[in-house]
Amino acid sequence: MIASIKDILSVFLCSMLPIIELRGSIILGAGLNLPWWLNAAVSVVGNMLPIPFILIFIRRILHWMAHTKVPFLSKVALWIENKAHKNTKKVMRYATFGLFLFVAIPLPGTGAWTGALVAAMLDMRIKKSLPAIFLGVLCACAIMTLASYGFVGFLSFLTKI
Repeated sequence: MIASIKDILSVFLCSMLPIIELRGSIILGAGLNLPWWLNAAVSVVGNMLPIPFILIFIRRILHWMAHTKVPFLSKVALWIENKAHKNTKKVMRYATFGLFLFVAIPLPGTGAWTGALVAAMLDMRIKKSLPAIFLGVLCACAIMTLASYGFVGFLSFLTKI
């Protein structure tokens, strides 16, 4: 089966979304019957694309949002900062390895976006945080790919019985 551009683009855009990220895009791609290797590659690229920008610019953006006269933006900035600070202890315990683990475990509230946010709030250097996040995304991708394609394969087996 040849994957359609529409399906690939859907997976790519889904993987870029905060909260959903790669965890959702792998499931989406499996549901769209993309080959596992294509789904994994598109999901990793899409999930990693915003991360350098988050690491570089998020503190300035949050500062601007917190000091704007728009109450909604101030509330969003406060919520994001609280979310980052809530996860700080998990990452700080093991520094770079902690950041890797935090991103690698595909649970709600973890992932590349939150990992990058925490790294930025902790003033972690990009040359340490970006590789840790990337390796964490690869690990999460492997876990989600195995879980999704194993589960989808099982369901397709049941439908043939």
